[in-house]
Amino acid sequence: MNVLVVGANGQVGKLLVNELRDSQKHTVKAMVRKEEQAVAFKKMEVEVAVACLEQSVEDIAQAARGCNAIVFTAGSGRNTGYDKTLLIDLDGAVKTIEAAEKVGIKRFIMISAIQAHRRENWQEKMLPYYAAKYYADKMLEKSELTYTIIRPGGLISEPGTGLINAARDIKSGKISRKDVAKTIIHSLTEENTYYQSFDLVTGEVPIEKALKIL
Repeated sequence: MNVLVVGANGQVGKLLVNELRDSQKHTVKAMVRKEEQAVAFKKMEVEVAVACLEQSVEDIAQAARGCNAIVFTAGSGRNTGYDKTLLIDLDGAVKTIEAAEKVGIKRFIMISAIQAHRRENWQEKMLPYYAAKYYADKMLEKSELTYTIIRPGGLISEPGTGLINAARDIKSGKISRKDVAKTIIHSLTEENTYYQSFDLVTGEVPIEKALKIL
């Protein structure tokens, strides 16, 4: 697959781009919002598209042309206001879904947040963020895309173990960004993840096996 990584300049996004670049099965296009962010990817000989999630659906669609899968890893970040949470984590995600439909891309992986599907378990201090994730995920589920929604636990920067727990309802836990990236790659072609949503934390089962027994 030729995979568009939306949010390629983020921490998970960068790891994912590297994994895809080195993959024997896939190629990658990195979508970033600034020309200066594109420089590093070009030095890595990675194809880059510059587009902002606050721009039009057509702008995102143009970035996605030539790809046959999209991974949405973008986020507004901790240092922005709730206005950006709304515009990036919700509307930006929905625009990307619409862009995929516009150019005929069927495969779509959304990176969400653990327990985003359970309002009763949302953290009080992050309610707008969880609401944005919840409704973006719902819009993807209602689309005609072949979706997978991955809801990682608390993200850590430790080396990955390659061992995970993936299930539809995990209350809490952490996971390395590296293992999230590897889970995304395995999910791209693992048909057992198609039309599935699951929480993801560090566990004791190899990634490939865990996805087959969801």
